[in-house]
Amino acid sequence: MQQPHSQPPASPRRRRIAMALPLLGGVSWSGSAFANMASAPGARGSETLRGAWALMGTRVDIVAEGPDAGLLRHAMDQAVAEMRRLEALMSRYQPRSAVSRINLAAGIVPVAVPSEVMAVLQSAQRMSAQSHGAFDATVGALKSWDFRPGEGPSMPDARAIAREQRLVDARGLVLDAQAGTAFLARQGMALDLGGIAKLPILQAGLRVLRSHGVENALVNGGGDVLAQGLWQGRAWRVGLRDPRAPERLLGAVSVAGAGVVASSGDYERYFFHQGQRQHHVLNPRTGRPSSGVHGVSLVARDVDDVNGLGAALMVKGMRAGPPLAGRMPGVAVLMAEQDGSVWQSPAMAAALQPA
Repeated sequence: MQQPHSQPPASPRRRRIAMALPLLGGVSWSGSAFANMASAPGARGSETLRGAWALMGTRVDIVAEGPDAGLLRHAMDQAVAEMRRLEALMSRYQPRSAVSRINLAAGIVPVAVPSEVMAVLQSAQRMSAQSHGAFDATVGALKSWDFRPGEGPSMPDARAIAREQRLVDARGLVLDAQAGTAFLARQGMALDLGGIAKLPILQAGLRVLRSHGVENALVNGGGDVLAQGLWQGRAWRVGLRDPRAPERLLGAVSVAGAGVVASSGDYERYFFHQGQRQHHVLNPRTGRPSSGVHGVSLVARDVDDVNGLGAALMVKGMRAGPPLAGRMPGVAVLMAEQDGSVWQSPAMAAALQPA
């Protein structure tokens, strides 16, 4: 069985905080150490199994409930294997990934990609169009920025930012779904699917659990939470951290049947340079970290409704929240501004309960 990995504590100059976390009795989610896979009695004689793994540069937790611990363990192993497979296809940090091959062939030749990668690239194009460029998967060209855990602070020179920003252009990503190819129009362009691939990968893990007969499960990937079924006969409860004070919760939302709680923020990967927070949500138009919005939380039934949306709202700013709520009543929105104010849509106000 694939065992959970351990991870050293985060550097004090480079911190990671999950905006959303499950609120389950007897399960701790706040520490930085990875939990061992462990089982416990569930409701009405069922078993509950939970575990954590290092995936996609973050911690991925799975909680599953079912009649047999052996079945749950096998299903979780298979779910993690599938998520690792997809990560290997979509990570720009793995030299053999489809994304790395697209980047290497930029301006030269289209690259054949698996259907899973094509689906994520099409999702990236849709979000770029819907957000009028606020979301852009070609921010991978901004290679001078480095927010990976364990790396030293990397504050780029202004000239390097300007040079790389000229290569950021979603229109330069050319997809041929019929041929199954992806092409970046200019040499030096590069994809970074970090803002659009995680939710589909977590969703694939949840889908594997369901295919093995696990109807009640939750997957938490660095504060993005997907759930199906129930927890001990009740709705899953997911707490939303206050980005101004991460030790506090703003409240909790209930997820029953199926749902997703997605989050983005300047609190996840960042370092300080000359007293200013430099974080990983980059504005495609400036080549620099977005400003104004501290964190975004979204609650919806379907991953497709919110995938990439948090990053887009970080870039677009607080004024983008109310129009979005009017156009997408099925998505609950919470946005925290860097000045300390918090705005929530009517749907979020109705969904958010005391933690």
